[in-house]
Amino acid sequence: MTSRRLVISRSAALVGAASTGLLLPSIVRAQSNKVRVGFMLPYTGTFAQLGVAIENGVRLAIDQQGGKLGGREIEWFKVDDESEPSKGVENASKLVQRDKVDVLIGTVHSGVQMGIQKVARDTGVLNLIPNAGVHAATRALCAPNVFRTSFSNSQPTLALGKAMVDKGHKKAVWITWKYAAGDEAFEGFKQSYTAAGGTIVKELGLPFPNVEFQALLTEIAAIKPDAVACFFAGGGAAKFIRDYAAAGLKDKIPLYGSGFLTEGVLDAAGPAAEGIITTMHYSDSLDTPRNKQFRLEYAKTFRSQPDVYAVQGYDTGLLLIQGANAVKGDLSSKAALYKAMEGATIDSPRGKWTMSKAHNPVQDIYLRRVENKENKVIGVAAKALADSGAGCRMA
Repeated sequence: MTSRRLVISRSAALVGAASTGLLLPSIVRAQSNKVRVGFMLPYTGTFAQLGVAIENGVRLAIDQQGGKLGGREIEWFKVDDESEPSKGVENASKLVQRDKVDVLIGTVHSGVQMGIQKVARDTGVLNLIPNAGVHAATRALCAPNVFRTSFSNSQPTLALGKAMVDKGHKKAVWITWKYAAGDEAFEGFKQSYTAAGGTIVKELGLPFPNVEFQALLTEIAAIKPDAVACFFAGGGAAKFIRDYAAAGLKDKIPLYGSGFLTEGVLDAAGPAAEGIITTMHYSDSLDTPRNKQFRLEYAKTFRSQPDVYAVQGYDTGLLLIQGANAVKGDLSSKAALYKAMEGATIDSPRGKWTMSKAHNPVQDIYLRRVENKENKVIGVAAKALADSGAGCRMA
């Protein structure tokens, strides 16, 4: 993992560069002819580790290609977006207007992505989204210059419904935080579960980031569904898993979820997580030569284990490399650049994937079960699953 000292020194270098005047970007560009790549990611706060993992992944992919894009050297710029939506437009504008980046890589938080999306649509800068799953980015607000390398919020749960019905769970309760990501995850679950013949007997929700689950767990116990499906992530997910077991539900009503339920929280959740089944576009335990090679190289380079965020960063780097190579480093050749990226096949640690017409990954979604503090792949829940791209009209 990138050390705090490295992050600080890079930030200091950027502040120094910025303070020398507004004319600097054009002067530097004329002198160096470098590709200017900007990271707009969370480097402080709750999602800081995610931001670092994504940057690590991008850099690893590019370093494996000799550290250049289409034969050109790279100049890196960074802005800490603090996962603060109110600063989204301002921070994206710093990279585009002040630093004159050729490509903006960001971000994690869907609310912040909406700010980046506005700037990308207004200015035409190439934006690669390494995480934020907000639907609008590749639906109603899609754009020729915006590409996502991660997932849409409904993709993991779009593969969950059939898997649950196949196991005989015909009646389910859905529970989540009531916010955009939870609502969009529900869309995927509702579509897949009802199409497979399941019935959602109750939808339960609580405000984000509230973690007082007891009353809702009591209600689930009274309903006695065949199974529970949910969307939670981070520390809240770990607490939900523990509370679910403590309420005596673990051995009575099977718990399922979007893969974020058990991603990165298995130590915190402890034995309560054992047996939970989730659907996700990646698993640490994916038993392929490609994934094993990636995990080894990442661990050697950064002295830490990669997660789904590192993979998404890595794939962002791979996509950018394919595009840049196709135009020999001339990222101003936008039509050819976009065409190359739209037609790319990414040989990813998660498995090969392609780009949908709305610029969202078409990818396999894996069925995973928690076994001994690991998300073990037990099957493929959906092959080459695409988001609907509903409402996307490329200009």
